[in-house]
Amino acid sequence: PRVTLMSMLVAIWGIRLTYNFSRRGAYSWKFWSGEEDYRWQILRKEPMFNTRLKWMLFDLFFICLYQNTLILLFTLPAVMVTGLNTPLNFWDYLLALLMISAIIFEFIADQQQWNYQNEKLKRINSGAPLEGIYKDGFVRSGLWKYVRHPNYAAEQLIWILFYCFSVAATGEWLNWSAAGFVLLLLLFQGSADFSEKISSSKYPAYAEYKKTVGRFLPKIK
Repeated sequence: PRVTLMSMLVAIWGIRLTYNFSRRGAYSWKFWSGEEDYRWQILRKEPMFNTRLKWMLFDLFFICLYQNTLILLFTLPAVMVTGLNTPLNFWDYLLALLMISAIIFEFIADQQQWNYQNEKLKRINSGAPLEGIYKDGFVRSGLWKYVRHPNYAAEQLIWILFYCFSVAATGEWLNWSAAGFVLLLLLFQGSADFSEKISSSKYPAYAEYKKTVGRFLPKIK
C-alpha cells in the first residue's frame, strides 16, 4: 500500500511537470525542434562550454546521464520501503497531504510566472508601456513576493517529503535513499545561482529584490 501511495503521488507530480513542459512548446513530433530552456543557450556561450566538443560532453554526462540518474536516485525511497510489512500510519497520510499541497503550490507558482511572462510579452509586442508589476521585467507578485523561487522551493520540498516515507516505514531518520534528495538540493543551489546571474544582468531592480526577498524561504523581518 505504501509503494502504491508513493507511486500515485509521483504520477501526480509527473502530470503537473508534463503539462507545464508541454505548454511551453517543448514537445514536438520533430523531437529536435521543441523549445529549449533559454538557460542552455546562455550557458553554451560560457568559455567552459563554447566549443562543440565541450558542449557535447556536457550534454552527454550532465544533461543525459547525471540528470536521469538523479531522477532515479531521488525516487529510491520507493525501493527502500518495498517489501516492508509496516502498515500505513498517520505519518504516511500526513506526508501524502503535504506532498500534494507542495505540488499544488508549485503549480500555482508556475502559473503565476506563466501569466506574468505572457502578459509582459503581449505588451511588448503591442508597443504598450510596461507599467505596474511589469515595470521591473520579472515577476515579484503572488508567491514570488515572498520567495524568489517558489517553484524551486516546492520541488525540493516534494522530494524531501518523498524521502520521509522511508522514515515513516522504518522509523529511522537517516537511510541510504537520502542521497537523491541531498544531491537534488545541491543541484537547485547551482541552478538558482545561474538563473539569478542571468536575471541580475537583465533587470536592474533584481539586486534590490535579492536583498529583500529570500531565495527559497521567506526572510524574517
